[in-house]
Amino acid sequence: MFCRNHSSRVTVARCSALEMEIKRGKFRRSVFVDTPQDTDIQKKIDHEVRMREGACKLLAACTQREQALEAAKSLLVCNSRIMAYMSELQRMKEAQVMQRMTRRPSDAGPMDDRLPCRGRVSISDLRIPLMWKDTEYFKNKGDLHRCAVFCLLQVGVEIYDTEMVMVDRTLTDICFENGIVFHDAGPEFELKVEIYSCGMEDDFALGNTPKKLASKLSSSLGRSSGKRLRATLDGGGGSPVSNGGGGGPILLPAPSVPGPKYHLLAHTQLSLVDVQDSFRTHDLTITSNEECSFWLPLYGSMCSRLVAQPLCMCEQMMAGFLKMQQLVGEHQNWVRMYCVLQGSKLFCYRRCEEAETKVEPAFTIAINKETRIRATEKDPKNKVHSVSITNRYGGEEVTHMLLAESRADLQRWMEAFWQHFYDMSQWKQCCDELMKIETPSPRKPPAMLSKQGSLYHEMALPGSTVPSSSEGLLLQDNAVSAEIRALLSSYYSDSY
Repeated sequence: MFCRNHSSRVTVARCSALEMEIKRGKFRRSVFVDTPQDTDIQKKIDHEVRMREGACKLLAACTQREQALEAAKSLLVCNSRIMAYMSELQRMKEAQVMQRMTRRPSDAGPMDDRLPCRGRVSISDLRIPLMWKDTEYFKNKGDLHRCAVFCLLQVGVEIYDTEMVMVDRTLTDICFENGIVFHDAGPEFELKVEIYSCGMEDDFALGNTPKKLASKLSSSLGRSSGKRLRATLDGGGGSPVSNGGGGGPILLPAPSVPGPKYHLLAHTQLSLVDVQDSFRTHDLTITSNEECSFWLPLYGSMCSRLVAQPLCMCEQMMAGFLKMQQLVGEHQNWVRMYCVLQGSKLFCYRRCEEAETKVEPAFTIAINKETRIRATEKDPKNKVHSVSITNRYGGEEVTHMLLAESRADLQRWMEAFWQHFYDMSQWKQCCDELMKIETPSPRKPPAMLSKQGSLYHEMALPGSTVPSSSEGLLLQDNAVSAEIRALLSSYYSDSY
């Protein structure tokens, strides 16, 4: 007979179906525990989802074409970042599973744990030449075809956008002045450049419908249809971040908000082979034709300056004391030097303070792809560990002998040299000399967004006045407008 207070011992047979289910459940829980990296990615997703909500609200409320174009641009960038973060989150989860499945040495094959250093990649001076017809450019005939154009650039999960440029037949090139810097790139990076365009002749009337007109339309269309129209215009229908239960965000596709739509005009992909400290031309893949309203007569190429700075070229990879053999008069003496491995040089200072104050080093040894380094376990005469560095200058070989103070120091220096050589072999031409990257100026919100008045005034019909009984609604709209402007200001400050 069952008794609630009676305790009994229940056993599960080994290798039974129940035991396997229990173990499988524990395995799943252990695999999908959130790591600090997962939490950071999730915070970025939540931020972009909030930004997307604000862009949708602003896009539905805009009455000026320039405002609507900027809001639609922000919406497209937010969607791209959300997709990139979601892909990265999935990749990290899959890596966790694979790591746990191959954590036993017998299961995992021989793996090289050495990874190349990270670096910064910068693209600047973007120029996209146009090829107008003679009748359009020289004879100035035909309708003035205008488009709003911007570029979306991505390396991994880092996504940035350029400023929006109005393009018509008076321009021979689409120019984006501000440079963009990606701060966490590897030598295998793929820089995706996408060019988006929106025809100015498109009809944006639905996105500019004022609230009073929307109310009249909703009353004439009926209860259900009118409710859907008002929800669309208010930006509240089909919210992408709420599941109705107060839980976490659900990343559904962005709601269809009336207003301008950007279309992919052309794209290209750049990699390490395209890096060169000069102005170069890259081929574009054009995805539109003359039938499209957003079409522009692209020449089929893009000009830019693409440079990279590996960390091994601009940061100290190793620093410490070594003794260097120098000829003083007719005798060979060992001089204790403070050595710093950075870039393609081993800088030797007489004191540690000289390296910190960036004074001229007392001696410099070249460290490049042609350098040969060999470690000697012990010098029979001096009973210490030594390193020989050999370089070829013209037709002559020059060898420098360095002494480490202990075997542990020798191992650390040799590991630093091997890692440095590996970094240079992966970053290739980027390690020949340090390329210059100019820090881009902070992006500012567009002037038309910062000057936007309250949503109530923006959506009022021409000639209408604000009744005294609507003061509460006016204050509410002012608060909503301020919130949206704050969101967009945060968007531009976080992007750069």
